[in-house]
Amino acid sequence: MTEAQMLQDSLLNNKAAQEFLYQTYSPKMLGVCYRYAKNRMDAEDMLQEGFIRVFAQLHQFRNEGSLEGWIRRVMVHTCINHLKKNKRFNEFVDISNAAYLHSNEDFIPAIIQAKQIVECIRSLPVGYKTVLNLYAIEGYSHKEIASMLEIEEGTSRSQYARAKGMLENLLIKKGIISSPIKQKTIGKATHG
Repeated sequence: MTEAQMLQDSLLNNKAAQEFLYQTYSPKMLGVCYRYAKNRMDAEDMLQEGFIRVFAQLHQFRNEGSLEGWIRRVMVHTCINHLKKNKRFNEFVDISNAAYLHSNEDFIPAIIQAKQIVECIRSLPVGYKTVLNLYAIEGYSHKEIASMLEIEEGTSRSQYARAKGMLENLLIKKGIISSPIKQKTIGKATHG
């Protein structure tokens, strides 16, 4: 079944086409939901709610861009709404406890096992994780994030900066990347 046929039949409430659409996109969309969720059960709830919206709003898809991209946007908005509804977005780390965080993007290697990074991202506080996902992974601007989450643009920027710092510290702690202090020491020892 082609994507166009699947889309057309799904719009006509053809259950087989809708099942095919779900089976085609649900694995990737579960991954999207999992990045925002606290656990797998929450991710599955978000996925279910997201696909209910996908099928309810499918008539709004205008073939401007990919169907997968459109479904992803529906899923992201569903996840954000789920977090807001359950007041989970307000679970921030106290700023005074986050003051020690520092980020240096230069030393995060380009190739790291994705599963380890995803687990570290998932362990971040909900607010940090949400902004990090929206900005770094989904590609939304801080202005768009602020609008979606009903926060100030500066809050989005600071949450992102803190999320990067906290993620960096988690990656160092788990031995996925090395400390910038160790790298500077090693660099001096090898060049000196």
